Amino acid sequence: MIPQLNNLVNIGKLKSEPFSRQEFDGLVRSGAVRLKDAESKTLQIESRFDLAYNAAHALSLAALRSHDLRSENRYLVFQCLEHTLGLPAEHWRVLELAHRKRNVAEYAGEFEIDESLMESLIRVTREIHRRVIAIKGNPPATGAS
Repeated sequence: MIPQLNNLVNIGKLKSEPFSRQEFDGLVRSGAVRLKDAESKTLQIESRFDLAYNAAHALSLAALRSHDLRSENRYLVFQCLEHTLGLPAEHWRVLELAHRKRNVAEYAGEFEIDESLMESLIRVTREIHRRVIAIKGNPPATGAS
């Protein structure tokens, strides 16, 4: 296991859980569909943002699950991308900003998303998708199914 991820398991931030091909494939499929819909400029930006954010989360969770791990914390799932997919920090920082904006929208009713953030979120989510697809055919060494 990757030492940084193992440390998160040891302190209880991540949980070890056997890999499930069915769950992984479902997360990838869900992320891909949402990403495609988020790219549709015919939708309102609020809808596109929700779709792109949830696509990023599903694909990021698939990456984490490919390492036999799970987290209930969306932010942590994004932070782990550096280790699960080798995603550069500047990419997951876009997700960090999107996460903060999502929380403000969800819990305070203030939606402040601009087209620049949307484009960055979609670009990063496409990259996550590309990297997750690259590992799709290679189940983890410790995978159970």
